[in-house]
Amino acid sequence: MKVLRVLNNNVVLSRRDDGTAVVLTGLGIGFRAKPGDGVDEAAVSQVFVPENNRDSDAMAAMLAAIPQRFLELTTRVLEATHLRDDWASATVIALADHLSMAVRRVAMAGDTPNPLLVEVSHLYPDEYAASLRILEAVNAELDSPLPESEATAIAMHLVNAGFRTGDLSDTYLMTGVFSQLFEVIDSSFGIRVDQGSVTAARFITHMRYFFVRAAQGAQLREGMSVLLDSLEHSHPEAVDCARRTGVILELRLGTALTEDEVAYLSLHIARLVAEAAPGVDRSS
Repeated sequence: MKVLRVLNNNVVLSRRDDGTAVVLTGLGIGFRAKPGDGVDEAAVSQVFVPENNRDSDAMAAMLAAIPQRFLELTTRVLEATHLRDDWASATVIALADHLSMAVRRVAMAGDTPNPLLVEVSHLYPDEYAASLRILEAVNAELDSPLPESEATAIAMHLVNAGFRTGDLSDTYLMTGVFSQLFEVIDSSFGIRVDQGSVTAARFITHMRYFFVRAAQGAQLREGMSVLLDSLEHSHPEAVDCARRTGVILELRLGTALTEDEVAYLSLHIARLVAEAAPGVDRSS
C-alpha cells in the first residue's frame, strides 16, 4: 500500500493494490511519511474502508479528529456485543466520535437525560440492551464513567447501522418524505410546525425507525387498537392526518402501514399540533 495523504502522526489515507482508497490508523503510522511512500504495515492498527462511494478524504479528516483510543475502544466493544458479525466503518467512526464528545460534554455539563429513552428502549430492546453492554465496557476503561443516559444515544447509532444498506438513495428518499409529511401536517391544521423543536425531533426519530422497520418487513404489530380507538375519539383529525400521510408513505415505500404504525403516527401528529397551536381544541 502507498501513502496518499498524511492526516497526522496516527492517520494516513492510503490505497490498496486493487485501487481501493482506505484510511489507516496506528500509533506513529504517519510520522515522517510522505505521499508515495510505502505504508509501514506493521504500524497499522485499524483499516477503515469508505462504503457506498463516501468521500475517503472526508472520512480521513474525521478520523484524524477522533482520539485514537476511542477508535480502538469502540471497535473492541462493538465486537464484544455480538449483536452482529461485522460493523461498517461509518458506524464505528460515528460511535467513536460520539463517545469522545460525550466524555467532554459530561465533564463540562454533567448528565443530561435523553428524552427518547422510553421510545428507544421500547421499540428497539435488543439494540438498547446491547448499548447498555457497550456503555458498561466503555466505562470500564474511562477514568470518569459516562452516565446511563448515554445508552439511548448509543442505541440510536446501532439502529442507524441497521439502516445502512445500498447507496445513499434511502437517505435522500427519507429526507424528502420528511419534508412532505411536515407539509401535509401544516396544511391539514393550518399551522407551522417548528421542525427544530424536541417534539419534531421525536417525530423524525420515530419516522427514521419506521423506515428501518419498513425496510426489514418488521412494522409494529403489538395490538395497539385500544390506543388507536382512543385517539379516534380524542384526536380524530390527527388520526385522519395520519391515514393521509400513511397513503404517502405507502406510495413512496411500496408498503401499507399497519394499524399500530398508524396509531403511533397519530400520537406524534397530535403532539406536534398541540405544540404548534396550544389551547386549540382539535377533538371535533
